[in-house]
Amino acid sequence: MKAPKKMLLMLMAFALVLVSACGSGNSNSSDKATNTPNNSNTGTEVTEKPAEAKPVTLRIAWWGGQPRHDYTMKVIEMYKEKNPNVTIEMEYANYDDYWKKLAPQAAANELPDIIQIDTQNYSQYAGRNQLADLTPYLNNQIDVSDIAQNAIDGGKMGDKLYGINLGVNALGLNYDPALLKKAGIDSIPENWTWDDYVAMAAKAKAAGLFFDSGMRAEVFFGYYLRTHDKTLFNAEGTGLGYEDDQLFTDFFGMLSKLVIDGAVPSPDVLAQIKGAEDSHLVLNQGIGVWQWSNQYVGLQQVANRPLALAPMVGPNMTKGLFLKPSMFFSVSEHSKVKEEAAKFISFFVNDIEANKLILGDRGVPVSSKVKEALKEVSTEAQVQVYDYVAWAETNSSPMDPPDPIGSAEVFKSLTSLAEQMNYNKIKPEDAAKKFRDEATSILKKNK
Repeated sequence: MKAPKKMLLMLMAFALVLVSACGSGNSNSSDKATNTPNNSNTGTEVTEKPAEAKPVTLRIAWWGGQPRHDYTMKVIEMYKEKNPNVTIEMEYANYDDYWKKLAPQAAANELPDIIQIDTQNYSQYAGRNQLADLTPYLNNQIDVSDIAQNAIDGGKMGDKLYGINLGVNALGLNYDPALLKKAGIDSIPENWTWDDYVAMAAKAKAAGLFFDSGMRAEVFFGYYLRTHDKTLFNAEGTGLGYEDDQLFTDFFGMLSKLVIDGAVPSPDVLAQIKGAEDSHLVLNQGIGVWQWSNQYVGLQQVANRPLALAPMVGPNMTKGLFLKPSMFFSVSEHSKVKEEAAKFISFFVNDIEANKLILGDRGVPVSSKVKEALKEVSTEAQVQVYDYVAWAETNSSPMDPPDPIGSAEVFKSLTSLAEQMNYNKIKPEDAAKKFRDEATSILKKNK
């Protein structure tokens, strides 16, 4: 009897071990469920809460008139709504004040994270290591899937990409057809010449109007040189691109005579214009404004009446005209938030709703997707710009290389001399020689 009793005790002990083992297994399984994010004791999946994005502060700077300031701030608000972790500090001014403010910031390596920059100042800032190479951000933070390669390449200097092209535009005359007729001129022909321009300016003066607000020296002298198969700078950026100073004398002699004769406003009168709302065209005192096509929409909005675009003056207009990147958004080399800056730039050029606010003010959009979407909501003025740029695409020549380092100093010299000629303080032939001497002294540093 003892043996069976002993056997029974052994069997009972073995059974307890099995029960204990099963209980232990269930307990471990429960522990694993508790410690695994995607499970629970009830078997229902629990999604792990994503980590909140770290707060980021971006500084962004641009130039422009009040309409540009207004819509840019709205676009920034749209971005912040989609990215609540991002704070954006805005710095903006008119063109001249903008660069005066930016220069000391660059000298102190304290540029805003995102900088609006034009081709005139592009080489200066990129060449002095102030701008970041954006190549690593392409198709990462910056979506370029709908942007043509030639539009991307417009921001290249050498093998590096220092800016994202915000749009393309072309030079022309933005004018009021009604005021043109008031001056006794029915229309501006597509193939008009400099002689036609001078004759029209005389008619405008006789009618008590300015024909235009003058031509920005460095922009339109560069155009004039192109019509003569010359360039303002040589290919190396070490000197001027033309040898015959008669080209300078002829061009500025013509323009300064228009000012001195009163057909175009003098520098002191122009100095009072701080924005489109102050222009003589808006005030019904001037027929037109020489400017880039991307500025047309803003001018028309302020004028609030029908305007038109006319091509540049010839002969050889197609040699002189070119499609130009209106401006770039660049990122400071010293920015500590380059990736977030790149994300904002991508939003600015690719977001359809944002571009319904921008409406091509910074140039015809580079994104094909955006251009297609904007056709449905474009104003009559915007359609005029699209049509003009499309016309310019088939009536223009490739643009010159980026302006060399030192170009800003060269332009300052040219602007100063143009002003002196407009005040009749220096003769065009003397100004031509002085400009060559000053430009050569500046550009030889690039050798």
